[in-house]
Amino acid sequence: MCSRYRLTAKQAEVAATFGIRAPYEVDETFPVGDIFPTGKKTPFYGAVIVQDGGDRRLERMEWGVPTQVPSKRDPAVKLTNVRNLSSSFWRSMLTTPTRCCLVPVTSFSEYALAPGEDGKKPLHWFDVLSRPVFAFAGIWRPTERGNAYGFLTTEPNAVVAPIHPKAMPVILHDEDYERWLTLPWDEVANLASPYPSQLMAVY
Repeated sequence: MCSRYRLTAKQAEVAATFGIRAPYEVDETFPVGDIFPTGKKTPFYGAVIVQDGGDRRLERMEWGVPTQVPSKRDPAVKLTNVRNLSSSFWRSMLTTPTRCCLVPVTSFSEYALAPGEDGKKPLHWFDVLSRPVFAFAGIWRPTERGNAYGFLTTEPNAVVAPIHPKAMPVILHDEDYERWLTLPWDEVANLASPYPSQLMAVY
């Protein structure tokens, strides 16, 4: 599953891409760079877009939804990728439009199945050729430490499958952003499908 992605765009570019209206508070941490699941060794936060009434806002959240009540130490298990869409663990978020979010991305990575000549599995990066910034379909919920998010995965397309045959993130088309953030689950469930492979590149 995807456990590392990048957001190298500037805050103004992200805001313009996702229809976030000015003025907004300037975040000095942009560009974010590589994003890993939030944990004891990786105290990073991801940027997500949530719908707030008729407006969208950019918010920092932990990447990884705890499966148990957090303590002062990190919870034992956090789920970062949402694959079993029928699971009761995710249903309350999936069926509540206000718990849907957009996860802005400039590229994401997967390790190859087989190690290279150096004995290490090579890391491959994927991007969308015509879209410098795109979005995963995300969901979020409040926790005792703050808000946390994960993003949906689906069957891999022909570009991702040779590297990672189990799954790929659900990448939304630009025209589906509003639907994902506002419509009931039964009207957007079909968006959880592989992104067209001809629109992607791997390096």
